[in-house]
Amino acid sequence: MTIQTNLTDPLLTAEHWMETGRAVAIATVIETWGSAPRPVGSHLVVDGDGNFEGSVSGGCVEGAVVTAAVEVIAAGKAQMLEFGVADETAWRAGLSCGGRIRVFVERLG
Repeated sequence: MTIQTNLTDPLLTAEHWMETGRAVAIATVIETWGSAPRPVGSHLVVDGDGNFEGSVSGGCVEGAVVTAAVEVIAAGKAQMLEFGVADETAWRAGLSCGGRIRVFVERLG
C-alpha cells in the first residue's frame, strides 16, 4: 500500500514519517552504468509497512527495493543492491533498459 503525503521531497517525507513514529529506511542510487532510469542521488523512502515515496528506478525495480527496505528496517542491517540487464534478478524485477544501477538501502534513526 502506498500512502502519498503532501510532501514532494522523499527526504522530507522520511523526516515527517520518523517524527510520527514510523520506522524508515532510505534507498539511494549510488552508481549507474549505461542507460539507467534514475540518476545517482535519487531516493526512495520506505516505512515498516511497505509504504513508499520517491523513486530509484522509474518503476522498474521499485518492488524489489521496497522489499529489501522492509527487511533492512526489521534487521537493522544495510544492504547493497545491484540491478542490471545481465543479472537474472534484474530481469525478474523488470530492469530491461540496458543499464545497471547500484542502490544502497539503510535504516534511518
